[in-house]
Amino acid sequence: MTTMVHSKITSDHLARKAIVYLRQSTPKQVMHNKESQRLQYALVDRARALGWHQVEVIDDDLGHSASDGTERRGFQDLLAAVALGDVGMVLSIEVSRLSRTDKDWCHLLEICKVWGTLVGDAEHVYDVNVMDDQLILGMKGTLSVVELGVLKARLWQGQEHKAQRGELYKLIAPGSICADGRSLVKDPNVRVQQAIELVFEKFRELWSVRQVFQWLHEERLELPVNKSVGGKTQLVWQPPTYTFVKYLLKNPVYAGVYVHGQRQRTLVLDDDHTLRKKTMHQRYDHARVLIPNHHEPSISWERYEQHQRMIAANAHRMAPRDDAVASVRQGHGLLTGLLRCGRCGRKLHVRYWGKSGTAARYLCKGDFSAGGAYCIGFGGATVDKKLSEQVLEAISPLTLEASIQAAQSYENHRSDHIKFLQLQIQQVEYEAMRAFEQYDQVDPRYRLVASQLESRWNIKLEELRQLKDQ
Repeated sequence: MTTMVHSKITSDHLARKAIVYLRQSTPKQVMHNKESQRLQYALVDRARALGWHQVEVIDDDLGHSASDGTERRGFQDLLAAVALGDVGMVLSIEVSRLSRTDKDWCHLLEICKVWGTLVGDAEHVYDVNVMDDQLILGMKGTLSVVELGVLKARLWQGQEHKAQRGELYKLIAPGSICADGRSLVKDPNVRVQQAIELVFEKFRELWSVRQVFQWLHEERLELPVNKSVGGKTQLVWQPPTYTFVKYLLKNPVYAGVYVHGQRQRTLVLDDDHTLRKKTMHQRYDHARVLIPNHHEPSISWERYEQHQRMIAANAHRMAPRDDAVASVRQGHGLLTGLLRCGRCGRKLHVRYWGKSGTAARYLCKGDFSAGGAYCIGFGGATVDKKLSEQVLEAISPLTLEASIQAAQSYENHRSDHIKFLQLQIQQVEYEAMRAFEQYDQVDPRYRLVASQLESRWNIKLEELRQLKDQ
């Protein structure tokens, strides 16, 4: 290969190594923009043509943005190598590949200026110690930062305008589909609709997100989830997680409301003086866009707000609106979370004593945490016993009616459960029939394909058998 002669490159530069830095902003670009990768890797040949024999490639930042708050391990390795004085030239396809922030760009140029390291792109070689080159690099770095800001602003404005019309859907909640690219309608799949309605019905019965989650697992029921499979969003059925059940109950889309802009991202400074992005989830009524009566609801808005009040009241780690209400927790104390101090108004805490640790004692901390004394404290055995007697005396005339209602509730529960399983059986029967049709169409002598299709058919048949047994 013929070595190119460049007046700015000296023997001291060639004695050190050249680093080719590669970066693409997103994993999608890494997967699909292969030509950009080829152009960046081709800089190795340019470095050798300029006279370097030792060329190192740093491609750890493929798929990482260079904007504020993004950690780039490859760029940090580049800075460390230049700071050690081991680099004669840094090569990148263009300035925007190196940095999209003034801080990172100026930091790199300062280190290059100290060690006399050259900066090169696909066409030119720059010496930071030369005033004209330093001016050109500074202008290119500024344009790179401004270009990123302009691109982000255009994309953000386009999204906001589309969201204000109620037509922006990044990930549609299960139970709804986008009919014509603009409006939401209910999913025509009956099984999906009944699964969503079942979650809301059980919450109105149990009034606890965790209890609904545990009930679904005990009954071995699956819920529909929109997931990205192979770059496409598909509806899949899987055992629910606590987070997903809470997501369904707190999502205002099921009350017919379009909400956009609940998540607010800000830049914060860590203890080590590094910037990072922090996401805060705001309440739906503080979102940037809120359009009521946007589409057909699954529950009324009044019922949705009632659910939110109950979820907030059940929270122990967040201050609920009604401080006298909280979800039931473990322990033998019957009045846990219900009693308040008659002197200071604080909520009483429960401590357990005795050999087995089950004897409840109610305490008001008072100013004990500040070095003072407890406000009041008393044993729970007598109080719990008196309360039990009063409760039993009050409900004893209603025991027969309560028994009848409990039996009816149990029968309704069984009916809903069986109906849900019947819909699941219908879907699996359809999938088993599809698997059989695919197996039936293949030549049985072509065992490489026939064996796989037969295995899929058998899996669906076994799943169908288990559902019928259940």
